[in-house]
Amino acid sequence: MAMEAGKLPTAGKPIRCRAAVSRKPGEPLVIEEVMVDPPMPHEVRIRIICTSLCHSDITFWKMKDPPGCFPRIFGHEAVGIVESIGENVDEVTEGDVVVPTFMSDCGECADCKSKKSNLCSKLPFKVSPWMPRYETSRFKDLNGEVLYHFLFVSSFIEYTVVDVAHLTKIDPAIPPNRACLIGCGVSTGVGAAWRTANVEAGSTVAIFGLGSIGLAVAEGARLCGAARIIGVDTNPDKFEIGKKFGVTDFVNAGNCDNKALSQVINEMTGGGADYCFECVGLASLVHEAYACCRKGWGKTVVLGVDRPGSQLTFSSFDVLHSGKSLMGSLFGGLKAKSDIPILLRRYADKELRLDEFVTHEVGFEDINKAFELLIEGKCLRCVIWMGK
Repeated sequence: MAMEAGKLPTAGKPIRCRAAVSRKPGEPLVIEEVMVDPPMPHEVRIRIICTSLCHSDITFWKMKDPPGCFPRIFGHEAVGIVESIGENVDEVTEGDVVVPTFMSDCGECADCKSKKSNLCSKLPFKVSPWMPRYETSRFKDLNGEVLYHFLFVSSFIEYTVVDVAHLTKIDPAIPPNRACLIGCGVSTGVGAAWRTANVEAGSTVAIFGLGSIGLAVAEGARLCGAARIIGVDTNPDKFEIGKKFGVTDFVNAGNCDNKALSQVINEMTGGGADYCFECVGLASLVHEAYACCRKGWGKTVVLGVDRPGSQLTFSSFDVLHSGKSLMGSLFGGLKAKSDIPILLRRYADKELRLDEFVTHEVGFEDINKAFELLIEGKCLRCVIWMGK
């Protein structure tokens, strides 16, 4: 019988392929053969072309207690090609190039239909070890043991299964080692300035923490036309890097002459920055950011992931009298299916800088080297190629 047009012989069958499996917290990943089930309804199986390493992978790789769980397949910044689709999937087809995202965009719930939010109610974000609709895994090792998913993506594998609500079709002309960055970090930072804060031209921005997310915020603020972008970090080397992304001033957080960080920035700006972004994940830094955010219209945006249970405490008097806003931003407030194509078009038009984020590229066999580089602070983004 002739094969259906467009269908690969693997469609509907399990695929045996290589994955970098995390067996124990903090231990090197093990590249081994695993089995990947075919997609269920509303799911898509994709062949990963390349994936990049994000700090969130490292955070959960080190985590001994829940929501940390093992054995697990990490990775959530990637680009791939659709190998096969499950039932009820009509927005992508075999051969499409796609970017998976940890945030869903179902297009059906009140939130996804609104311009005000990217927090889908139908498939809400959580740190789950399963697929979003079925609470089951699509991965097993060769002994039949279940391997857990990560952030609904799990891209440290040659083939993965992703819910269609977590997939965005992209222009295949975009280089994959750039498109993968849009899956999490760069989108989160750029989106926080563009969509969450709605940074205005001519405004002043302060960014606490110049890692990949902070630098992406700077890039977003630059694209929005911010006049002054103040970078705050304990590493003075970050200023030179930051200049590429529009950072105009630098404050060394470890050397403020016995002044509070917020006092230094308030003095620099004559009353505070219009927009402050916390990109580290420290409650104390959120307080500092809020304290040097301009009264009346200032916005403080929290992007950093703090330890579980961490609390923020604000004076009721200050909140009432200062008139400032404090908000969180998951995935930069972006709606994946509509905003990712815009960002990639801006990259193609040489407006959005992506090239400068990629500092290293390795083959799949050297994935543990990517972990070492990021932990040592020697890289922004390391792209891991599956087929090289």
